[in-house]
Amino acid sequence: MATITREQVLDALRNIVDPDLHRDIVSLGFIKEVVICDGAVKVVIELTTPACPVRDQMKAQAESLLRALPGVSTVNVEMTAQVRQRALTPEDILPDVKHIVAIASGKGGVGKSTVAVNLAVALAESGAKVGLLDADVYGPSIPKMLGCQHEKPMVDAQQIIPIRRYGLSIMSLGFLLEEEQAAMWRGPIVAGTVRQLFVDVRWGELDYLIVDLPPGTGDAPMTTAQLVPLTGVVIVMTPQQVAATIAGKSVALFRRLNAPILGVIENMGEFVCPHCGERTLIFPGPGARRFAERLGVPFLGTIPLDPVVSLASDEGKPALLAAPDSAQAQAFRQIAGRLAAEISIASMR
Repeated sequence: MATITREQVLDALRNIVDPDLHRDIVSLGFIKEVVICDGAVKVVIELTTPACPVRDQMKAQAESLLRALPGVSTVNVEMTAQVRQRALTPEDILPDVKHIVAIASGKGGVGKSTVAVNLAVALAESGAKVGLLDADVYGPSIPKMLGCQHEKPMVDAQQIIPIRRYGLSIMSLGFLLEEEQAAMWRGPIVAGTVRQLFVDVRWGELDYLIVDLPPGTGDAPMTTAQLVPLTGVVIVMTPQQVAATIAGKSVALFRRLNAPILGVIENMGEFVCPHCGERTLIFPGPGARRFAERLGVPFLGTIPLDPVVSLASDEGKPALLAAPDSAQAQAFRQIAGRLAAEISIASMR
């Protein structure tokens, strides 16, 4: 029987190329362990995110390549993940958070908070440590969407402890205000409040902190981009031309603030009739894909329009969990995987 060497194993695995990073998994340092014993080969492959959209394909490809080596009797490929830390500076106020991702929109009513909630849940579902910060100080809706609007966070050593729900660490001004109370604040107070939501909360170690920004280009988005080192920003829009025009202003703002655009998500896409299967564009227009191509940013995907999404939010349960097998849930998971891939690309630059 031929003797298998470590170099033969690594040479075989060099044929696997990460489709996002465009390099083979050996040169990327993904191979963490190679064990060879009497024809049995065990390999540990560590990816840059547990939400990797090609995880299963990579495992299958590795198993096939290793089985083809002369002398190999059994193959065991173990897939793990470790989210890589963004570059830190001495002034970093959240050094234990590996990536901070803002979810933004040019206008209200596009379902930005719904997208933020479901993406956060999808990332947590994959095994990542995820926080969700509701930075929409004028209309904090995330506590209601997650069914925890009546909870009050505890304070320990002058730090606020996030509320835990659905595997997420959650903080929102909505926890600190009465349900009908309005935040009648001007710019400096808004900026100060956003800062407190970052620095006065004990976020702990997180792979991803998803920040739901208020719509538009006001004080809260600008404060966030200037205060914390964003890995990037995701723009949520609906298909209409007016939505694209206003979303373009958000892209321009964040580019001026040197915050990378990780991608664009189209919400409220086509509606599929549950009775006849007919597909209808309720909000016809050029769409987010064309918008993303025009601005040269990634298109992360489309979320179909379905009343289930809205109903689930009203009932305090993310659509991803309320209807896990629906087209909407599948879209959220696929988009979360693409977002994780874009974050990995950004962290490797």
